[in-house]
Amino acid sequence: MLELFRTEVENYTKLLETGLVEVEQEQTPERIEPLMRAAHSIKGAARMVGLNLVVTLAHAMEDVLSAAQHGKLNLRSDHIDTLLQGNDLFLQLSKIDVPAIPQWLEKQTETIGDISRRILAVLSSEPAPSLIEKNKVFQSEKTELPPPPVQERKETAPARGSARKDDMGHVRVVSDSLNRLMGYAGECLVQAKSAKPFSSSLLSIKDEHREVVSGLEDLHGSVKAMSLPKEIEERLSEHLSRMDRMRDGLAEHIVDFEIFSRGLERLADKLYEEVIAIRMRSFSDGVVGFPRMVRDLAKSMGKKVDFQILGGSTRVDRDVLEKLEAPLVHLLRNSIDHGLETPEERIATGKPAEGKVVLEARHSSGMLHVRVTDDGKGIDIEKLRRRVVDKGHAPAEMAAGLTETELLDFLFLPGFSTAAKVTEVSGRGVGLDVVLSMVQETGGSVRVDTRAGSGTTFSLLLPITLSVLRALLVDIGAQPYAIPLSRIDRIVKSGPDCLRTLEDKQFYTYEGEHVGVIDACQAIGLPSSKVHKEEMCLVIISDRLNRYGLVVDRFLERRELVVMPLDTRLGKIPNVSAGSILEDGSPVLILDVDDLVRSIDNLLTHGRLHKVGGKREKAEVPKKRVLVVDDSLTVREVERRLLEKSGYQVAVAVDGIDGWNTLQLQRFDLVVSDVDMPRMNGIELIRKIKSDPKLKETPVIIVSYKDREEDRLKGLESGADYYLTKSSFQDEGLNNAVRDLIGEA
Repeated sequence: MLELFRTEVENYTKLLETGLVEVEQEQTPERIEPLMRAAHSIKGAARMVGLNLVVTLAHAMEDVLSAAQHGKLNLRSDHIDTLLQGNDLFLQLSKIDVPAIPQWLEKQTETIGDISRRILAVLSSEPAPSLIEKNKVFQSEKTELPPPPVQERKETAPARGSARKDDMGHVRVVSDSLNRLMGYAGECLVQAKSAKPFSSSLLSIKDEHREVVSGLEDLHGSVKAMSLPKEIEERLSEHLSRMDRMRDGLAEHIVDFEIFSRGLERLADKLYEEVIAIRMRSFSDGVVGFPRMVRDLAKSMGKKVDFQILGGSTRVDRDVLEKLEAPLVHLLRNSIDHGLETPEERIATGKPAEGKVVLEARHSSGMLHVRVTDDGKGIDIEKLRRRVVDKGHAPAEMAAGLTETELLDFLFLPGFSTAAKVTEVSGRGVGLDVVLSMVQETGGSVRVDTRAGSGTTFSLLLPITLSVLRALLVDIGAQPYAIPLSRIDRIVKSGPDCLRTLEDKQFYTYEGEHVGVIDACQAIGLPSSKVHKEEMCLVIISDRLNRYGLVVDRFLERRELVVMPLDTRLGKIPNVSAGSILEDGSPVLILDVDDLVRSIDNLLTHGRLHKVGGKREKAEVPKKRVLVVDDSLTVREVERRLLEKSGYQVAVAVDGIDGWNTLQLQRFDLVVSDVDMPRMNGIELIRKIKSDPKLKETPVIIVSYKDREEDRLKGLESGADYYLTKSSFQDEGLNNAVRDLIGEA
């Protein structure tokens, strides 16, 4: 029962805190009524579980709020302070572990009694003289506290007249369980989408079957013309009829499978969307304590603030919302302390005494846009320029040429502050760098806009959810990689002549800036691609201080990926943030742009950057790769030497299983396979190759030491492109076949 009570109190404290701050702005019976009922509900719930001290405090709050609702009392700012202090005790109670609640209440007996008396004193309009002084520390601590996490649970026996109707039907779920459910839903979606390639392979089988039937029909016509025994013609007709029935049955099954796979994919999509929706919360849930924080902070600084939250119903992933809390607290404190002027200063400049701070959230182009705007004095750009020089971040000559945007970037450096003095709130330079690092953790970015005398806006661009990533798939070293779209400044497709060289370093000119260029293979630690590229694919990425152009092999496509965290036992993998799975079941790594920029910085610092683009020597062009699969060591060696002599790069496998595993790990231009092998023969290997969406275009030569027509037919029917006997090796038959299929090495 105490656990249920604690949950109910937690919900009501949020309502009371937000409502009391609103009542301070405008006192109306409509605004006070739900607060009075919330206090009444806490009183009733406390009485049910035998917490008499809580009953006393809640009853005192109910009396005061009831009097205010009926016009018998005008709630002043100091009255609101007193009521908020009582609510803070409820909030603390909701965070105590259930077994420790009785002991905690016993220790707080004197405090609760004192606050109850102070609240009742409000009824006679006798403000407690020492209230503000005694509670200054308490309120300061409350300002520092993050708002309690919103955990949803089905309301249990809400008290009469409860204002928390929107919580009805909700259930509290452990976050780890929700994360696991998210992972399973993502895997289910990937598995469902993998049915498409399988369906394509069935259609290919159907087409091949149709060709076989057509051949048999031609053969049947020839048999009729040859006047062979009637028994042969009848048997052929019977087999042809069976083939027709098989074809019709296969067609029906393919249609059924298509219907099933489409239904499965739709169901998996719905499941995934529902799990995503469960993870989404209203933006207002994450900022529930902000009005109180802004009120207390403004009051302590002698400033008047009209604080507005816009877009409270905007849906945001719970993980993003939790990560947003600390950056937004820093930005709001910054706006009130540095941005807004005192009432006297504002009046002197023709502004209203009350400053305005707006926190806004909205969706745009698949991203979450959050803005913190104030109508204060703005940022003094010239003062900032001098501060940059004083701090030693740039010499005076360089600082004089910096643009406003470049100067504003210095605000996010650790330890940088424009404040003339250090206060309890700010001035130590540990705020905006925290904002930047936390925003970048989520794959987002932050921007500052300011106008002298008019105010400042901090704009945060973030993913709506961390579970789905909008990314650009690129080919690096013949492997797919994903780069978050939110971290890409631009992509460029041009000839190698778009690069320029300055002090033996290559760069690309982007928006008037020299952007250093690096081969993506070198940046992520892969062997550098030595292929001469007629077209250069450049991905421009950046962090707050540096910008680089990443040369990739190809742009593949833009894709939404289900983000799958890597096993924690792997530790932090350099340049990689997470993984995902494509529709065909193949894995793809998601690159960590910040880590990647640091890796490039390190290469640049140590002078290890290789040049990219431009013309390459012919010797640098990689050789075409051939996989030889044969269980005979002698035959493997003969084939390897023949092919390497012709300039091809050759790998070998000892049987069909070994060959198949090798094909999963490496890329080959051609496969040469024996027929008779243990574990998996050559015919089975070819069928697996030709039914695989990634490998089906790979040409295959089947080789047999027996010159048997049966082997030749089986090999060609399974999908082989050439059939050779091992005796043909003596007259260049193997090399000729390889050149016919893939050209010179």
